[in-house]
Amino acid sequence: MKLVPSFVSGALFGAGLLLSGMTRPDKVIAFLDIFGDWDPSLAAVMGGAIGVHLFAYLLVKRMPHPVMTERWSLPSRRDIDPRLVVGAVLFGVGWGLAGYCPGPALTSTAAGAGPALLFTGSMLAGMGLHRAWTRLRPA
Repeated sequence: MKLVPSFVSGALFGAGLLLSGMTRPDKVIAFLDIFGDWDPSLAAVMGGAIGVHLFAYLLVKRMPHPVMTERWSLPSRRDIDPRLVVGAVLFGVGWGLAGYCPGPALTSTAAGAGPALLFTGSMLAGMGLHRAWTRLRPA
């Protein structure tokens, strides 16, 4: 039962991605093509998502404790280190080249889109390689 809210949230997120067209790589790449045939619809989707998050954040901030668990789970680090920068660059390059980020890729994979299957497989392989590398390298 604890996983039901997570499943519902993920399904709602996936449905929003599908309805907004953000699972279509050509739409994402058109958003990134600011000097060509620019499509600003991704900015509108992001703006809507930020607005919903802002409303939810202001509401949640007033709550004494979370609804589904005992305590809040918030990030404790605030520094910018090389791992963060390299990860952000890899994310941005992958997003720009493929037109997918993890959420839309998983949604498209679930829908059976061939390119998304390739992207998701590559993403999972990269995550596995990173995990192996961080375990094998000296501290």
